[in-house]
Amino acid sequence: MNQHSSLFQLGRERLALIGKHSEVLMQGYLNGHIDESALSEAALNKLIDARILWRPDEQAPLSLRPVMGELIASLTRDERKRQINADVAEHLDQIHTRVQSLQAARAKGDYAAAEHHMQLLTERVHDMSGQFGDAIESLWHRLNTEFGFVSSLDDKIREIELAQKQLRRLLDGFGLIDFDQLIALAGSDGSLRKLLVSQLQARISEHSGSLLEVQKRLVLLMARFRQQQERALLVSRMSAFLRQHPNFQIGDYPNRSKVPAVVNQAKEIRAAAAIALDRDSDSSTLAQLARAIPRPEQDVTPTENAEPFAAPEQQLAERVQKKLVEDVENFFIAVIDEGNPVSALDYMNRNDLEWDPEIWLFQVIAEYEGMASDEKRSFRMEKVTRLASRFNQVRIIEDVHLGLRFFGEFQATG
Repeated sequence: MNQHSSLFQLGRERLALIGKHSEVLMQGYLNGHIDESALSEAALNKLIDARILWRPDEQAPLSLRPVMGELIASLTRDERKRQINADVAEHLDQIHTRVQSLQAARAKGDYAAAEHHMQLLTERVHDMSGQFGDAIESLWHRLNTEFGFVSSLDDKIREIELAQKQLRRLLDGFGLIDFDQLIALAGSDGSLRKLLVSQLQARISEHSGSLLEVQKRLVLLMARFRQQQERALLVSRMSAFLRQHPNFQIGDYPNRSKVPAVVNQAKEIRAAAAIALDRDSDSSTLAQLARAIPRPEQDVTPTENAEPFAAPEQQLAERVQKKLVEDVENFFIAVIDEGNPVSALDYMNRNDLEWDPEIWLFQVIAEYEGMASDEKRSFRMEKVTRLASRFNQVRIIEDVHLGLRFFGEFQATG
């Protein structure tokens, strides 16, 4: 209790001392050194004894201690001097030490000491997670302001490179956190597992996602600044060239026959073409193109070595049918020449026609029925039939007699 009272009293005195000389301290923060003439000797000694000011060496001016500068930079969000410090290894060592002290106190039954170590352990874990959050927040703030705390484009690019290095250190810090070791360290203690595993893992996952988004934005911003730098460099070089050559006249590049390679980077554009079949002037060109088309090679068999032509079966049937029709037409002509009715079978036998009688009669009847009506009226056909049997009334055609019709009557068959 006494220790806490003395610590409280010392802290209050130091904060009051800072508040009392805040104007000089802030001015020293901006200038980089303290104006010793603005403070009395007693005040300087108090600030030095309070570890607020220090002199790096005998020749250097009095300055703020680095911790004091970081505190002001953090409070004022001064990105110029705000440093990202996430020493994960130190935090992890402190966590291991606090856990061992906590377990030792519990083993001894000293619950007050165990509660104190648990409080310090909780602060250490939240402090480590909070430093990650502050570092990422600082990167986000730089991105959102597009590194506006520096004026020149080159400084912005250097700040992006610095931010990328800090981002890599944060990622390396994430890699140092081994949750398997933390699980083993927590053991079966539920409060430790919740503090060291579940809560910390959730926070680290959240920070990792935010850091990945920061990395994407940094790459995009760097690309944009590089483009601006390239254009600015081109303009400045062109401006310097014009100052050195005030009488310079820009050439008419479109009318040049030879364009410098650095200017003409685009590929040639070939206009679309199509064949105009309706244009007579292009007929000779089209003919040449058609003749130039390669033709498939064909095997040409010499005539003397070719095999005898074997008529297909269909062609043979067509020739037989054609001969049958021709013989039937000769039969009709013979009827006209004869003038008398003629038996179709007698004509076939008399002329030695080697047709099947049934096929021959069928073709004669089909030829007669297929004649035009005017021509058909010039002929008359009689069919010689018989019954198939006594019990079958189907009549079978045995022969046909074909004659000429005179005045509507069939000539007597004799």
